[in-house]
Order: sequence, then C-alpha cells, then structure tokens
Amino acid sequence: MSGALKEVRNRIKSVQSTQQITKAMKMVSAAKLRKAQDAITQMRPYAKKLQEMLSNIVSNADGDISMNLATVRPVEKVLVIVVTSDRGLCGGYNSNLIKLAKQTIKEKYSSQNAKGNAELLPIGKKGYEHFSKNNFKVVDHYWNIFSDISFENVQRAAKFAMDAFASGQVDAVELVYSEFKNAATQRFVSEQFLPVPKTEKIHGQKQQDFIFEPDKDVLIEELMPKILNTQLFKAVLDANASEHGARMTAMDKATENANELLKTLKISYNRARQAAITTELTEIVSGAAALQG
Repeated sequence: MSGALKEVRNRIKSVQSTQQITKAMKMVSAAKLRKAQDAITQMRPYAKKLQEMLSNIVSNADGDISMNLATVRPVEKVLVIVVTSDRGLCGGYNSNLIKLAKQTIKEKYSSQNAKGNAELLPIGKKGYEHFSKNNFKVVDHYWNIFSDISFENVQRAAKFAMDAFASGQVDAVELVYSEFKNAATQRFVSEQFLPVPKTEKIHGQKQQDFIFEPDKDVLIEELMPKILNTQLFKAVLDANASEHGARMTAMDKATENANELLKTLKISYNRARQAAITTELTEIVSGAAALQG
C-alpha cells in the first residue's frame, strides 16, 4: 500500500508543478495582452476609415483612373497570406487558422491548387512549419515577423504581395488572420486583400465625392500601397492580441483543470492512506490476538 501512496504523492507533486507553470504563463500572457490590446484598439479606427476611403474611391472611379492594384482579372494563380503565431500552448488558435486557410483554398481556389498555382505566405512560425512540412508552396521570407513587430517589417511582406499582383505573378491575394474581440473571443477571418475590394453600392445611396489634391492618378498611386500596408499591419496587430488572449484563456482553463485533478488525487491519496492505516491496525490486532492465544 505504501507503493500506491508514493505514486499518488508523486502525481500530486507533478500536477502542482504544472499548475505553477500554467499560472505563470497566464500572468505573462495577461501582461502582454494589455499592451497588444492597446495597440490594436488605437490602430483599428484609423485602419477602418482608410479601408472605407480606399474602397469608395475604387468603387466610384468608373474607369477614369489607372489602378493596377484594383484590377480584377481571371484568377490563374493565388497567394494566401496566413497569420499564425510563433509559439503554441494557446488552445486551438493556430489549428483554427490553418484549417481556415486550407478551407479557403479548397472552396475558392481548388482548381488553381490542383494545378499547383496556390502559394502561401505564412506570417508566424507555426503556420510556416505546418505548410512547409505538408508540401505546400511556401514563401519563406516573412514568417518571423513576430520576433520584431514593426510597421517596416510588415510593409516588406505587403510589398511582396503587391509586387506579385501588379506584375501578374498572382491574380488574387487572400488574407487569413484572427480578429481580436476580447481576451476570450477571436473571430477567424478570410478576406480579399488584392485586388482591392469594392464597396457594394446600395440603391438610392448618394455617391461619395472626393476632392483630389494633387492630381487624382498621382495621389491614388501613392495612397493605395500605403493603405494596404496599414491593412496588413492591422491584421498582424489583431493576430498578436488574439494570440495572447487565446493563450491566457488556455492557461486559465489548464489551471482550473489542475485544481480539479488535485482534488481527485487528494481524495485518492486520503483513501489509500486510510486503507494503509486500517491494514496496519488489523495486523496489530491480529498479532496481539495471536500472542494472547
């Protein structure tokens, strides 16, 4: 019985050690989440307004402006940007993003993929490792952006996608990422990055009129890449906050599960201990009775 007691005691110590780690990771993620949440909260209204403005300009251009990045053409080749995380232990966060990227390719670009014309640009180590190991065509220059999140690093990835589209190497660019809602909630999104999507014109809605200064062509040629850089940067900030929120939630659940397991193990330990004491008492009483006999 002492062997059983020792085994349960070792399991209790092991669970307590794991619980200390999950508690520490939860606290670290909570601290990082506050900073990441501030960054995306400040960025989102600015990025949203820029996106609305760009979509309206593209929608109301009526062919009078040369806009390479908004040109719709038959899709022969596609590039899918997938924003995952560098590290694991964040629940189903990365697996959901990878699943959505595969689903997007299957549902929208299955014929292109069958011809080998679907390529992935992973941002984040987990996505890069998965798609590389599973024989997908992968752009391997930008996966480590999370080691140093800056507008300049994200801009390089955005420029690669824009150059590939403008030169005709790809005919569409999809963006798959996680939109941050709160610490416990993320929305996994697949949206068109290029060509620049138009806003749907609602019947009877007044067309927005823009005054361009300087020349319309010059301004849009300069403005469009900058807005697209901002959109990808917003997606990366969204993903960064989502990752920390997902990890904090996962570690909180792990800590709760450790508590439940500890309760069960302590009950088992006390039962084994009581059984051992009962056995010892029985042996003592039996010995005493034998001596008296």
